[in-house]
Amino acid sequence: MESELNNLHHIPLPPKQLPNPTRDDRPLLNSVSVSSTTASASTDELEKKFAAFVRRDAYGTMGCGELPTKEKVLLGLALVTLVPVRVVLAMTVLLFYYVICRVCTMLSVPNREEEMQEDYAHIVGWRRIVIVQCGRALARVMLFILGFYWISESYRIPNTNEKSTTQKEDKHEPEEMGRPGVIISNHVSYLDIFYHMSTSFPSFVAKKDYLESSAYIYGMFCDSKCLGCVYVQRESKSSDFKGVSAIVTERIREAHQNKSAPIMMLFPEGTTTNGEYILPFKTGGFLASAPVLPIILSFHYQRFSPAWDSISGARHAIFLLCQFVNYMEVTKLPAYYPSQQEKDDPKLYASNVRRLIASEGNLILSDVGLAEKRIYHSALNGLFSQC
Repeated sequence: MESELNNLHHIPLPPKQLPNPTRDDRPLLNSVSVSSTTASASTDELEKKFAAFVRRDAYGTMGCGELPTKEKVLLGLALVTLVPVRVVLAMTVLLFYYVICRVCTMLSVPNREEEMQEDYAHIVGWRRIVIVQCGRALARVMLFILGFYWISESYRIPNTNEKSTTQKEDKHEPEEMGRPGVIISNHVSYLDIFYHMSTSFPSFVAKKDYLESSAYIYGMFCDSKCLGCVYVQRESKSSDFKGVSAIVTERIREAHQNKSAPIMMLFPEGTTTNGEYILPFKTGGFLASAPVLPIILSFHYQRFSPAWDSISGARHAIFLLCQFVNYMEVTKLPAYYPSQQEKDDPKLYASNVRRLIASEGNLILSDVGLAEKRIYHSALNGLFSQC
């Protein structure tokens, strides 16, 4: 037995089959295909998470979608014919109004509330009349130049509900509450500014960048300081930011109590969406406990969406100028007078107005905001870096 076991030790074992590292019969994956598949999957995931900022027009995400031949031909024709004419006309309107404001504010001392906060919105007499009337007219001319030849406006009275019943119990006559101190609107595009200028010519909150630069198409309007803009550094969380909030609240109360004071206009979402959603409202416009005037803006399109969501400003402006006709629909709601409970709780006040706008405008409530939008843009820039 022992000899048999010894013989087993001398039996050669078959060589172990090891995989050949230099040979692989599997087909290699194309790196472009992997990248494309990953990008597609990532894009789908992002669109579900950040649906409020997703573009759904023919130009695709960030305006970088593959266009059909017909669309390319139309785009090319518009670039060499329509765009130059519109640019010249738009710049002429901007310069003309800029000159008007400079002439009307000549030898006048601006109203200065804080550093970087000065305006001519409280000018009275013929100067104010010229500034407001010319501003309203030229803002509408600007929209016409950009292809908004007609704007559909409607006035809608919300259905009677428990909230309105509560309001009736809290006060007897709305007129006793005074006029609204601020216009509250959803924010879809920089074009929103032109519409509100053409109708009510309000003062609004703008980034300090607009004061220092005319890069945006309405920069010269803001730089003239005739609108009475309140400038804020969006990234700042210092005492300066708190000072701006106090100025806005004071302006709203003044407009509410004084009919000759310019009305404020706020986009409480704090950023733009694709027009299908409405983001959470910031409470700055509701701290004054004054009535608000809700206005809903929507843009209809067949090719290019005027919404400024996840597309660069330059690309958006070019595509907008290339589109011969653009459509805007405006829904105006009655002034919203807060109940005592809403006056005591600005968050409740903001939430109720937001829900009203969402209901009357068929908008989807979303819980994302500016921070999530920046994350979405950053992710898109990584996926479409060659766009």
